Amino acid sequence: MGSVDPSYQHIRKLVEAGAGLSVPGAELKWYDLRRAEAEMGPEVREQARKFVAAEAEAGTLAFDDELGFVILHRVGDAYLLLVMVWRNENELWETIYFNTGEGFQRIDFPGVLKGTYCVWELGIVAHEQQAWIRYLFCNRDEKARTEYLQDRLVQAEV
Repeated sequence: MGSVDPSYQHIRKLVEAGAGLSVPGAELKWYDLRRAEAEMGPEVREQARKFVAAEAEAGTLAFDDELGFVILHRVGDAYLLLVMVWRNENELWETIYFNTGEGFQRIDFPGVLKGTYCVWELGIVAHEQQAWIRYLFCNRDEKARTEYLQDRLVQAEV
């Protein structure tokens, strides 16, 4: 039970909040996720930010006055880019991209079971879930919107 390879050695990863990203139809928080010893190059982050903005501008990511967050996750020498927004009041919707050095490409998962979050990404998702719940319980005015966007997991080991 559990299907964990006996040779697997789990590690901690570092979460760092970045500057928010405003794109057509959405305000997004930004998180970098990586091994502590693995740098998140500013050129990769900038490429990812420009990519999300271009996808929103083109309507590929069709946002409609939404709030959400992005996780740029360094996985070895590759990068996962998870773009998430809150929809239907209480649902987290996600689009995933992958970059092995040749630009970001959307991942379309085959089959019935689909990958969602790894244990490290869930640390960020857990924080964001609680931030969204706080937002849902308030009056949801412009002040509350600003407070939600400022409520970030600033830096943590997950």
